Amino acid sequence: MTAHGQVPTPAFMPVGSVGTVKGIDPEELQACGFRMLLCNAYHLLLRPGHHLIAERGGLHRFIGWSGAILTDSGGFQLVSLAGLSRVTDEGVWFKSHVDGALYHLTPERCIEVQRALGSDIMMVLDDCPPYPSPLERVREAVRRTTSWAQRCRLTSRASHQALFGIVQGGTNHELRRQSARELVAQEFDGYAVGGLSLGEDKSVMWAILESTLTELPDTHPRYLMGVGRPEDLVEGVWRGIDLFDCVMPTRHGRTGWLFTTTGRVLIKQAQYARDDAPIDPLCRCPVCRKYSRAYLRHLFLAREMLGVRLNTLHNLWYYGMLMEEIRAAITANRFAEFRAQFYAQRGGMMREETSITTGNGSPQPAGTMEREERT
Repeated sequence: MTAHGQVPTPAFMPVGSVGTVKGIDPEELQACGFRMLLCNAYHLLLRPGHHLIAERGGLHRFIGWSGAILTDSGGFQLVSLAGLSRVTDEGVWFKSHVDGALYHLTPERCIEVQRALGSDIMMVLDDCPPYPSPLERVREAVRRTTSWAQRCRLTSRASHQALFGIVQGGTNHELRRQSARELVAQEFDGYAVGGLSLGEDKSVMWAILESTLTELPDTHPRYLMGVGRPEDLVEGVWRGIDLFDCVMPTRHGRTGWLFTTTGRVLIKQAQYARDDAPIDPLCRCPVCRKYSRAYLRHLFLAREMLGVRLNTLHNLWYYGMLMEEIRAAITANRFAEFRAQFYAQRGGMMREETSITTGNGSPQPAGTMEREERT
């Protein structure tokens, strides 16, 4: 429960880094079944500025969203802009990628920004090293993340604002468990697993996640940051994850990749030129009820704005439907059956992209995953 309503879990959060999910309005997002958005404190600090948003009545009012909002602190973005930033124990010095202005983001300022935005869930400032990194750099990031988390926790915030810690540790199992234990000792409202999906193999990601979750209490929300292929959602929930975010449904919509119950469709392919079927016959979204694959292909190839919007709306609706079905399966105590059916509908095509745990708990090999950035 948040100050802006209940968020049924497991839940997926669409990414609205600068206060908007690209091309989709708040009413459409709610129709897709989403009750919480992710916005980014780093991007909103740069423009339009947290003070301006606070003057306008806070982020909810500013963007016209009545549901809950989780604000990411921006640690990942600072890593992706490493050429513009310098990390010390005090905080991060960085140059704005917008206008080159110099900023100093400390843990205390990170909370100050998110307090001004008025988000329901705030994230601590974390040190997220790139992948791969030397062991000493990863060890330093864990130490710094623990210290920064404590400073964030001691900084005042509104009574309705929850604060989540972020586990770091790269692909080192012991450092991940150490980071998790140190954060749990500080007693946060929830715990996120960050620094994954940065280029490591899927099998490595799932093994690290499983190792980390042994140290995180299942009585608190557990959030896997920036990971969000449909099979990732199923596998993450299977391992005990409650919250996800990723740009994948919106970014894929803009590049013509459409998610369906049988796999992904690349709408620009010639085979859809005369295809009058909807994207997914099993989908209930407004796009599938009204438009054909042939028309969507035409819009995409003609570079019409409507095509991008419809693709994005369908993908978000698919994600909302998938999470609704996952929650229903858990409630009915049939999630194992649902998981098997999920892969059966895809003809097993996704199994090699997803690490499936064997009976002895060891993940099977998986292919290299593409990088999924929250920008």
